[in-house]
Amino acid sequence: MLKQHSIGVALAAFIMLAGLIFNPFVADAEEFHWGFKRATNGVPPSAGAALDQLLDKHGAIYKGKPDEKIVYLTFDNGYEAGYTESILDTLQKEKAPATFFLTGHYLKSATPLVKRMIKDGHGIGNHSYDHPNLTNLSDQKLTAEWTKFDDLLRELTGVKRTVYTRPPEGVFNEKVLAKGNELGYRHIFWSIAYIDWHKDKPKGRDYAYNELMKQLHPGAVILMHTVSPDNAEALPLFIKDAKKAGYSFRSLDDLVLEYENINSILR
Repeated sequence: MLKQHSIGVALAAFIMLAGLIFNPFVADAEEFHWGFKRATNGVPPSAGAALDQLLDKHGAIYKGKPDEKIVYLTFDNGYEAGYTESILDTLQKEKAPATFFLTGHYLKSATPLVKRMIKDGHGIGNHSYDHPNLTNLSDQKLTAEWTKFDDLLRELTGVKRTVYTRPPEGVFNEKVLAKGNELGYRHIFWSIAYIDWHKDKPKGRDYAYNELMKQLHPGAVILMHTVSPDNAEALPLFIKDAKKAGYSFRSLDDLVLEYENINSILR
């Protein structure tokens, strides 16, 4: 599962690092690989008109308002590498909310940390139970990936269910978005990311810090992986310097409320 995850994320990262907007249509599979031209000089990235239209149709979000200096922190957790506690300590000290998109493996193997996330007031997102390519699944198996995760989360923590989901490896299609909506899930993508999932190949605090600051923009939805020591080390300085630059940190609930308010005005 981890090898598959690395390959898929590497592909998405290559797309972003190459500065390309990926053609979302892949043969007859209608498979989309999330990618965009990275933000520079504080200008939010764009996934392109075709993807923007598709995401908006299904209420999926990857960034907030371009004229408000707000940041939304999200983390993907497939397995624990020993750095999440430090990240939680930083978030608690800086009073910065975050959403952790977890897998079934993480729920089972790092239950105390999951309970602390909830206790500290952070959101839990559904990254699927087994981390598969969701576009290859039948409706029944697709449903099971999300509901099996929620059932285990409820059993271990008492949290009834999740409402935010993120497709493994950033791979999705319209069926995945539509089925998620049908089951009460909203897809959350991201507007800032970088190569940060190699726990055994650290690049250092400065690498992560510089990537975050270079790509920082109003309405940023940041994706980080908790397996990286670089992120754990860079996060305290990044949050402090982002605040000095006038940014505030809010939750995905705030982002969704903003999205719904904008859409109600446009209707």
